[in-house]
Amino acid sequence: MLDSLREGLQAAVSKILKGNVVDEKAVKEFVRDLQRALIQSDVNVRIALEVTERVQKRALDEKPPAGVTKKDQIVSILYDELARLLGGEGGLQLSKDKTNVLVMLGVQGSGKTTTTAKLARLYSKRGFKVGVVAADTFRPGAVAQLKTLVASSGVEVYSDEKEKDSVKIAKEGRKQFQGSKNLVIIDTAGRHKEEKGLLQEMKEVVGGVKPDATILVIDGTIGQQCYSQALAFHQAAPVGGIIVTKLDGAAKGGGALAASAATGAKIYFIGTGERIDDLEEFAPTRFVGRMLGMGDLKALMEMVKDSEVVVDEKMTQRVMSGKMTMNDLLAQFEQMKKFGSLKKVLEHIPGFSGQVDSKELDKAEDRVKVYKSIIQSMTGEEKTNPETINSSRLKRIARGSGRSEKDVRELLTRYKQMKTLVKTSKGRELRQMMRRLGEE
Repeated sequence: MLDSLREGLQAAVSKILKGNVVDEKAVKEFVRDLQRALIQSDVNVRIALEVTERVQKRALDEKPPAGVTKKDQIVSILYDELARLLGGEGGLQLSKDKTNVLVMLGVQGSGKTTTTAKLARLYSKRGFKVGVVAADTFRPGAVAQLKTLVASSGVEVYSDEKEKDSVKIAKEGRKQFQGSKNLVIIDTAGRHKEEKGLLQEMKEVVGGVKPDATILVIDGTIGQQCYSQALAFHQAAPVGGIIVTKLDGAAKGGGALAASAATGAKIYFIGTGERIDDLEEFAPTRFVGRMLGMGDLKALMEMVKDSEVVVDEKMTQRVMSGKMTMNDLLAQFEQMKKFGSLKKVLEHIPGFSGQVDSKELDKAEDRVKVYKSIIQSMTGEEKTNPETINSSRLKRIARGSGRSEKDVRELLTRYKQMKTLVKTSKGRELRQMMRRLGEE
């Protein structure tokens, strides 16, 4: 997520931490590196300059507290100022004791319908009784798309494809779910900020259902333009919060987040991938911690909870005691898939965030797919006791999995290394293992 911004910020921090002296010259050079990183991530030039000027002034004027080095103080100042740039803390507050109503707004193509489904899934997993209203009468196929997306979550959808008045559908949908659901999410038609007729319709929808919050969905790839887009919607109907989507590969993600926060509306969530579970609650301080390589263990714990990972205590004991089988290894690969990517997990862990190259991680995930097919081609005995795999068995496994004998030998070697690694539990060795997994 936001790799270019993270790499730029971490490079600037690393440079000043490794420097011999932190004088005025070093601080100003640090600030220039920060400006470059922010502007290259499409943060508005004026905003980038304001933030870095505050960093520079505080770094030069403030004295470090007792026991804190000047270098650590400068990193702390940067952390504070970046968190301030990205808005205040405090997410979407919903109560299970009432019917909460949310209206989703956004420009066509921003990912609003997909985000509606993601939000419905997230809150259904948190114990809410969720109903979704398909009030997008403008885009062909919108209702069918929404129903398909929420099907796996068991969320009920209200729709009326014969009715073309979205305001009526929104009102009827709310009425339908009142009392039986404690969260109603209304998906509206996508609009462009220049289309006055559609913006008027949006005002009527909001006025008709009187939601607890209006949520604006913004495409993170448009960068600084988020500001004018959010402002246009805010003028038509006050925006309660923002969800920024498509940040998994957005070079302009820094600009999108900064511009969204500049409107004064809080960023509630960020979309970090295409999967239905790739929606993350946004907390500026924790997000900045990950950008600076400090990790975010709280978010990792939430990710584990939301991914519905089942912990097998017996398997965990076997793995931790170095008695791991191929079945255990396969089970771990399957659990990993629930998180979406290994990169997403590592960026939340202090000490690992930003330490392993993204390309190495991509290669490592490709190798995992190869290893899974090989393990699935083994017999039960071979999975339990990989030491029984001799030359003839190795050839059979290779043919059965459609992989090379070299791949099978590589997996057996990695398996032995992983067992050893678990016993030693050294972070340095884990990073080396990640690099070896990425080797071709």
